[in-house]
Amino acid sequence: MNPDILFFFGEHMDALPLYERLEELISDQIPDVKIKVSKTQITFSNKRGFAFVSFNPCRRAKERPKVWMTVTFGLSYRKESPRIDVATEPYPNRWTHHVTVSGLDEIDGELMGWIREAAAFSATKR
Repeated sequence: MNPDILFFFGEHMDALPLYERLEELISDQIPDVKIKVSKTQITFSNKRGFAFVSFNPCRRAKERPKVWMTVTFGLSYRKESPRIDVATEPYPNRWTHHVTVSGLDEIDGELMGWIREAAAFSATKR
């Protein structure tokens, strides 16, 4: 395990298995992925960043599960789903979606489909 990733999860070690599963699936399903760890997020990129892991809360504290992480991805349109906590359009035709993930079962085909779509969208950007 990358020591930067361990440092990133320092206060949230219970969420590390969630990240490990997500990283495994992204690496298996999306070619040529680069992973960059910073102080506030982990970025998955091809040409540009397409998926991000952070502990930026998108739910109020009383509504967050005990173990959680936020998975963020970008698309050219707003994806509608009750699983998406927040969706914003910071630029025209660039929607950022935030999903709270609290269990391995939530890293499923639906979430991975959104992430694959985000990777394809990212690859088309200049």
